[in-house]
Parts: sequence; structure tokens; C-alpha cells
Amino acid sequence: MNFPFIRKPLIVAGALCALCLFARVGLTQDKDWRAVTPEDLSSKTPVVEPGADAEAIFWEVRVDDSSADGLTLRHYVRVKIFTEKGRDDFSKHDIPFLKGSRIKDVEARVTKPDGSVVFLNKDDVLEREIVKTSGLKIKAKTFALPGLEVGSVVEYRYREVIENAEANMRLVFQHDIPVRTISYYVKPFSGDRAMYYQSFNVGNTKFEKDSGGFYRATMTNVPAFHEEPNMLPEDDVKSWIYIYYAAEMPKTADEYWKNMSKAFFEVSKASFKANDNVKQAAEQAIAGATTDDEKLKRLYDYARSQIKNVSYTPHVSDDDRKKVRENKSPGDTLKLKMGDSGDIDSLFGAMAKSAGYDVRLALSGNRSELIFDPMIANVSLMLSSSSVAVKVGNDWQLFSPGEYYSPYGMMGWVEEGQQALVTDSKDLIWQKIPLAGSDKSRAIRTGKFKLLEDGTLVGEGRFEYTGHWAEAEKERNYGDSDVEMEKTLKNMIHQRISSTAEIESFTIENANDPDKPFTYTFKIKVPGYALKTGKRLFFQPNVFEKSSHPIFTASDRKYDVYIDYPYSYQDNITIEFPEGYSLENADAPAPIKDGQGISSHTVSMGTTDGGKTLIYKRSFSFGNGGFLRFPVTAYPAVKGLFEAFNKADVHQLTLKQATVAAAAPSN
Repeated sequence: MNFPFIRKPLIVAGALCALCLFARVGLTQDKDWRAVTPEDLSSKTPVVEPGADAEAIFWEVRVDDSSADGLTLRHYVRVKIFTEKGRDDFSKHDIPFLKGSRIKDVEARVTKPDGSVVFLNKDDVLEREIVKTSGLKIKAKTFALPGLEVGSVVEYRYREVIENAEANMRLVFQHDIPVRTISYYVKPFSGDRAMYYQSFNVGNTKFEKDSGGFYRATMTNVPAFHEEPNMLPEDDVKSWIYIYYAAEMPKTADEYWKNMSKAFFEVSKASFKANDNVKQAAEQAIAGATTDDEKLKRLYDYARSQIKNVSYTPHVSDDDRKKVRENKSPGDTLKLKMGDSGDIDSLFGAMAKSAGYDVRLALSGNRSELIFDPMIANVSLMLSSSSVAVKVGNDWQLFSPGEYYSPYGMMGWVEEGQQALVTDSKDLIWQKIPLAGSDKSRAIRTGKFKLLEDGTLVGEGRFEYTGHWAEAEKERNYGDSDVEMEKTLKNMIHQRISSTAEIESFTIENANDPDKPFTYTFKIKVPGYALKTGKRLFFQPNVFEKSSHPIFTASDRKYDVYIDYPYSYQDNITIEFPEGYSLENADAPAPIKDGQGISSHTVSMGTTDGGKTLIYKRSFSFGNGGFLRFPVTAYPAVKGLFEAFNKADVHQLTLKQATVAAAAPSN
């Protein structure tokens, strides 16, 4: 933990005037582009990574938080284009931004290899919506770079304004192209708190005092960030620094968390206060229940089913959102019958408390962003999720009915497997959130198909998802129309079965039901599913894995392998053979299981109906015993294991047409 930004009030008038003069001079100088050097234009190969398509010569961001009105970031980037792909990648550029931010004064220019310069027309800067790989929809300023050629130097700069905000933020040093030099200049606000920073994967990079009230941190020769399949969260592996304000730094992490626990305990007490209506609702909900589990499940179901959750309801009206914002207590939420996720968690907690349980606010990390480390004393960075802790016997159990799609007894996968901070007025209480087993998050896939003599496959299938898998599918289809959900299903079938698959009809069940499995049913026709050669048909019995490929293909790897949560498959498939065909071979893949029992893959096959129909069953699980993370040194073993899974999944069988004996000639 480093903290060079100890802010002191500027009380000397002369110093203040000098600072203002410097700011004016710097602004005047910044109106002109910096000269492109002959070396920049003549360079033919990248410096940081051999073979890179493009490379940033410099990347600079000035973060000015000195004004009480808001936060301003000035970006200036210079990139060298080395290949046709690099040219294509940069021919159109997006500057993404979130709600509450504005992108201003976008400028860009291209210096061609011959030294001629083409400037971006400001009218060509447009605004559009983009969808990130996570599914998050954000806005972006977008523009096409004019006259871009291989060998060109691209420059762009812009101003980012965030109103009513302070510099509690991530400064990312690693991007999707290599960078020769990247610098962040930070000017803190002058007040009663100091600015500190927390470093991640930046080596010995530190902030040092620069001119004009700024502090500078610089990295050189930063390689590009290359995403790998099933990797740790980006924040765990990328190079970045988090800057934030605090009144003072604690002596130890435990001291910090204890203070945070006490502070949140005091603040959250009102959140679980039950009025007479809440008490009455709780009494009615648990009437006749005899066990703690039964009581808590009834309260959980009540809070989730009787209160409209606007955080998970598509197309909520502005009027309803306004009403929800006026909720001040669990009683208000109960009366309105509507609330956001936090309101619903609070109502559940108040009902449980009125039923005699000790109830606390609990804070936990988010494994999709950054794996929790208790040694990093920063609550906003480390503990971004909240839930309700209920003491049952001597243990604390965590619940969040506000996470609409999480089944009772399970937290969201991003919280599971980590320590949660159970708030308390005196003690530091950590509670491990259990990791749900692979049997809880299962894809049950059934299919009844018929193989035609020309190799076409026809029939119907059903995909049923439970647990975290169901939660992911429901969130992926959240708010989508029937047409959009059909498109999602078609894409999945084309990827998993065949790009030639024709979907003739489909249904989607329980897309917004928090308890029931998310289910697709569909009828398909797949021309050319089996390969016909003479009197033989070659086909894969596992229809649902027809086009699957090994997950890991690279020979080596930089980051640990990381699986989000334990999961399993259960496949049950029947395939009726064409008339006159029978199995020439019916060998099943051997069972696959590692020595530690982390995974299991078994296949059984047989025939029925006098050998005319194949029965195929596959059972697969991974992450058993809570094993989700595998070091880079174990990558060859993990890669080999998943290659074995895939080989078994795409296993082929052969059908042979029976030879019809020629009729004897008549006399």
C-alpha cells in the first residue's frame, strides 16, 4: 500500500498563482499535436512484442481531480501500425464510456509513411451502443481513421468528464496492444482526506511527484493483454493501479476490516427494522413450520415472490422506479409490494429478525471481477456484493433473495467459495460461503432422433438447466423478445450441433421463474449429419456435441486455469436407424476420471427395438471437491484431460446396410 498523495491545503497565494499559470501554459501547449519523429515513421518492427500488428508508442492519461465540480481525464495515444491486420483493427475506433461520463473534444490524425497528415473531421465522430463480451451494453464514441496505411502513425486524444465524482478508479496499464510507454498523471483534490493507491501486477511502478501538482506513474515495454480460455478475472492478471481517498491508513488489514465491520453494522441496523405489518407477514409466512430451514425458506420465498423486483423486471416504468426510490424501510417495501434487490434483501432480513433470528448485513467479493484478498484493506475494491447473514445454531448462513434467479440455499456463483464479512459491533467475523456442488448446476439434455438413409438427422431435443447454469441462461435471455430468444437458441445449436441445423419449432420455459429449470425444447433437421460412404453411415451418437472442440488449444499458457463453478451434464439420447441398417461397431469410449476425482466422464451405449435404435447416455462433471483453479504448471494435464473429454464426446459409430441376397432364377 503506497500513499504519496498526502494532500495539503494551498494557503500560499503566490504558490496558487504559480500553479494556475502553469495550468494555463500547459493547456496552450496542448493545443498542438506533438511532432512525429522520423524514427516513429521509419520503424518496421515492433519493440515490445515481435510480430505485433500494432504498438502504442506512448499512452498518456492526465487525471485531474482538483476541482470540486467533477473529474476530468485527458487521453493522448500514439500508435504505430505494422501489418494489414493492424490497419484493419484501427480503421474504426471506439471510445467506450459509462453512464455519468461524457466524451468531449475527440481529435485524431494519421501520419502516413510519406509524412503527409490526414486529420479526422469532427463531424465524423458518432455515438453508438456496443455490446461487450460480458453482455454489458455501453455507449461509445466511434470514428473511422482517414487515410490509414500500413506504416502509418495513428494519434487520437479526447477529454473524458465525469460529473459529481472523485478519483476512486482503476488506472489500466495493460491493453489489447503492446505499449512502449504508458503514464498516468494524477492531480488529487485538496481536502481533508489523502489519496492512496493499490497496485496490481505492475512490478515496482510507483507514483512520483511531477510538476503542476500532478503525480506520475509510468510503465515501459508493457506486453499486450491476451485473453485465454477459462482464465482468472482480468483484474487478477492485468496490470493496473487503483486510486482512492481515505482519511487515514490502518496499521493492519484486520484493524481496517474490524472498523469497517463496525461501521456497516451501525449503518445497516435500520435496514432490518420490522414494523407491525412486517412482523405479521413473517408470522403468517412461517405458520406451521417447525425447522429453521423450513422457516427461512418460507421467508425467502415470500420476499422473492410477493415483492416485485424491479432490478430483474424488464421494462419497468419510470413511475414505478420513482416509487421504489422512495422506499425507506422494509415496511415501505412490503406496503408498496415492490423494491429493488437491496430492498428485498432488507425485507427478508427484517422478517427473519422478527421471527427471532440474529440478522446481520454481510459483505463479500465478486469472483467475476477480482478474487477477494483480506490483506487488501479496501472495502469498495474487495467487497462489492452484499447479502443477509442469519445465525442458525452456532453458524451463519447467507441469503440473498434479491438475487432473483439464485435458488434458496445458494448464493450467486460470484460470491460462493469466498470469505464474507459478517458485520458486528465488536468482533471481526469471517464466514466462508459454501461452494455448490456440480450436481446443483447441471445441464440435462435429452433427444429423440431418427437418422435417414441420406445422412439427414431429424427429431427433437430438450435442454434443461439448473442452479448457476439456469441463472446464467435466464440472465442471458433477460428482457429479450421471443425473436431474440430464438436467435440465442439457434446460435447455440449451430455452435454445438451443426451450422446446417434447421430449427423447425421451439419453446422456452421458465425464462423468468426463479425456481424452475430454464428449459429449451426444439425440433431440428440436420442435413448431412452422417457421412454416407457406399453402404455405410458414419455418425456421432452424441448429437449435442457434434461440433464441439477442445477448450484448450494453445501449447502453453500464461495465466492459471480458472473455472467459474462446479458443473455437470446428463445426456440421454435415442437415435433410430434407417431401415435396413445396423451397427457395425458399438464400442463406447472408456470412462475418464482424474486421480483426485475433480472430474468424471462416463458413456454407456446399447440398442433396443431389435437393434434398430441406439440408446446413448453420458454423465459428466467437473469441479468436484471445490477444485476450480489450476496453476500454469498443471496446464498440460488440464489440457490433456479436456482433450480426452472431447475425443470421447465426438466418438463415431458406423452403420452398415444389410446386403440383400439375390433371388434364385426360376425354371
